[in-house]
Amino acid sequence: MTLPHLTAEQRAAALDKAADARRRRAELKECLKRGELTLADVLERGKDDEVVGRTHMLTVLESLPGIGKVKASRIMDRVGIARSRRVRGLGAKQRVALEEELAGR
Repeated sequence: MTLPHLTAEQRAAALDKAADARRRRAELKECLKRGELTLADVLERGKDDEVVGRTHMLTVLESLPGIGKVKASRIMDRVGIARSRRVRGLGAKQRVALEEELAGR
């Protein structure tokens, strides 16, 4: 598959859009680390917000206080969620299972 040829303006717009998405993902992760957002908040936002919806669940879990890479991977395995799954791609049962898994935190 060949990439489409973009004009300089289109390329600049695409770069701005990508930079904005990276900035918003970083803000999301920081809010999770500080405890300003919960997992339930992120799951709800992911339904409407394109940037949140396309964020990997593993990244979201790793951003929660007290959960690192190993714990996040183990949670994903216990709940039966693939490591490549994104927020918007979770099924209803997976959402409930994740919330139950992290309810004691």
